[in-house]
Amino acid sequence: MSSILLLTSSPRVDSLSTTIAVDLVEKIKAQQPGSVVVRRDLASKPLPHIDDLFTAAIRKPADDRTAAEAAAVKTSDELVAELLAADTIVIGTGLINFNIYSSLKTWIDNVARAGLTFKYTESGPVGLATGKKVYVVLASGGVYSQGPAAGMNHAVPYLKSVLGFLGIADIETIYVEGLAFGPEAAEKAIGAAKARAEEIALAA
Repeated sequence: MSSILLLTSSPRVDSLSTTIAVDLVEKIKAQQPGSVVVRRDLASKPLPHIDDLFTAAIRKPADDRTAAEAAAVKTSDELVAELLAADTIVIGTGLINFNIYSSLKTWIDNVARAGLTFKYTESGPVGLATGKKVYVVLASGGVYSQGPAAGMNHAVPYLKSVLGFLGIADIETIYVEGLAFGPEAAEKAIGAAKARAEEIALAA
């Protein structure tokens, strides 16, 4: 039985990154009956930012933590378990100030845990969250996949870097871009993204 982790992060009610990400997951699930879908809506149910208590707790064995420290890492432990259990991860985010939403960054801060999702070795860090496929649905008003603004797209390089650090290298980005260039451009971008989602699902 496969497990799909769906992470949506846009605060917009009419978010296209969320719409396409959800559509992709539904299509994959239809092709893989019995798949388990775990969804985290990081916008409507934001995660706690890491703080001093959290950073102190993760540096201790679980049995040595105080009750407050154990409570501080409880959600993080759940997020790590969801990540490690997932075979497929679908991430929906808009491009905000040239990067991902802060809600998604907070998820990353919670799951990047030494000894759980990565480890340090004499030859450098090694990711432990291996064997997963990630689809990033990135929506933007401008065009950032190519052209003169491509260098300002820090979202995709960042996600590839941090997920790669965790051991996940199989990452594909579905762009929903140029949405601010008028109705015709937006319709074309949405159609292309939905078509790619269909292709992905059929190949799953």
